Amino acid sequence: MDVTWPDSVDPTTRTREHLSNLYSLFVVSMMMFDGRTEDDILELARTSVPSVSSCRVVAAYLAGDARLVRLDGPTPRLAVEVDLLDGSDGEVTVDGAPWARAFVLRDFTGPHGYLVLRADAEPSANEMFLVKVLVQQMAAAMGNASLHKAEREHSAQLRSLNSEREAVNQELAATVADLRRQRDIHEVLTGTAASGAGETGIATSLHQLTHLPVTVEDQFGNVRTWIGPGRPDARPKPNPRRREQMLSRAARTTGPVRDRDRLAMVVRPRHDVLGVLALIDPDRAAGRNEVLALEQAATILAVELAHQHSLAEVELRLRRDLLDDLVSGTDMESAFARSAALGHDLHGPHHVAVVQWRQVASNDAVLRAVWHVAAGMEMQALAARHAGAVVLLMADLPSMQSFYEAVSAELGTPTGTIGVGARSLTPADLPRSFHEAQRAFGIRHSSQSPDGVTLFHQLGLYRLLGTDDSDGEIMRFVREWLGPLLDYDDRHHADLVRTLSEYLERGGSYDDTARSLLIHRSTLRYRLKRIRAITGRDLGEVDTRLNLHVATRALSVLDYHSRGL
Repeated sequence: MDVTWPDSVDPTTRTREHLSNLYSLFVVSMMMFDGRTEDDILELARTSVPSVSSCRVVAAYLAGDARLVRLDGPTPRLAVEVDLLDGSDGEVTVDGAPWARAFVLRDFTGPHGYLVLRADAEPSANEMFLVKVLVQQMAAAMGNASLHKAEREHSAQLRSLNSEREAVNQELAATVADLRRQRDIHEVLTGTAASGAGETGIATSLHQLTHLPVTVEDQFGNVRTWIGPGRPDARPKPNPRRREQMLSRAARTTGPVRDRDRLAMVVRPRHDVLGVLALIDPDRAAGRNEVLALEQAATILAVELAHQHSLAEVELRLRRDLLDDLVSGTDMESAFARSAALGHDLHGPHHVAVVQWRQVASNDAVLRAVWHVAAGMEMQALAARHAGAVVLLMADLPSMQSFYEAVSAELGTPTGTIGVGARSLTPADLPRSFHEAQRAFGIRHSSQSPDGVTLFHQLGLYRLLGTDDSDGEIMRFVREWLGPLLDYDDRHHADLVRTLSEYLERGGSYDDTARSLLIHRSTLRYRLKRIRAITGRDLGEVDTRLNLHVATRALSVLDYHSRGL
């Protein structure tokens, strides 16, 4: 653009043209301050310079990191010359350009860079004025853009810091809430433990903390305590194999394990599993706080169950020692004092019973069943293991048939034998009652119907049999009446003595005897004929039948004693 007017140009025209250039410069200046970036301002300057002068932009440089950074330019040499100007305007060399100059972009904040212009001839004073104004406006706009950029960066940084602070505050608030919740859980459970409320109190506190049903089970899966809604009327006992797998899985972790609809924690103070504490959580609603409450409750319950276990072992040993002494004989004063310490009143009549169950893994299981049934029947009793059986000392004699049926239901099998001795009025009589209970037990155990209860006073004639001072005489009696049959059975591996015993026990009924022996009636007739022939006895004669019957029963008593039962 040529702004050097000849003399013939009207001054008014010159003024109008000058104002037009100033107006263009004003518009460009406004555009530079409308929020553009430095790159946009440089581009606007590049396109605006030719509109106010005969110059055009060759290159533009921005100052960054305390040095001049070339954004655009034709040669590295030009960048070197600009660097040498060191913050001042100055002439530079541009290939093929008669005139080239670098204008520093400076405002009150400092230099922002350089704008390099070229022209075919040195611009006029008016053009230089307009270019310098444009450069000044450009520098101010770039300063403004730099401030806005810094402000945006600062605002973004503040927003980021605020977001981080908010996140940290939220995390701190959650941590504080968790710590308070943990403190509350700890205080509730330790307070429950200190109050002596036992496992029921611990389970109740855990239910209140988690709002979930809580169950305490023994090591076999039997429910000891259930707190909360939804308790099943008859929860089936868990499959032993699956139960063992769950316990094994729980042993490999320090926290609770998921067991179908339950979150379970094994209670094991040392190596022995004492039970399982579980939250009933079918919806999987238990979170971190519920898990923490379960873990702390399991720790406290482990102490409680270990204490109970230790007390039970001590009480069991004391009961066993006391019963051993009572049935073998001890002084009265010691007996009363020791039984009172165990909560049992030894004053008044007592009965001794001997209990044994077949098809049960151990006498411990029988002992637990006896204790459970005795407690349920509100019996005043002591029980302990003794000589391969369970000995039960009863202050009252309940319905022993009901007792037997209840123990059978508890153990899941009716294959048990109970012998009950006669009443003893003082502890000094207990050894006698115990021996009577052993005799009643042995006779019932060795009979054809070993399952059930036999009381000593029901033995009748058997009370005279099997005593230590009559074994020899009884054996002679047995040999007198059954000797030929015994010898025959030994020689021929026959079973005539048992056939005769069943025949007499069944009252001489052919049908009942045949069914009991699982033989045909004709076989039974043949055997009875052989018995008559071998013994020379008439089975139809009343006294003969009585003596043979007594002999067969006495033989079962002698057989019981010979086996040390």
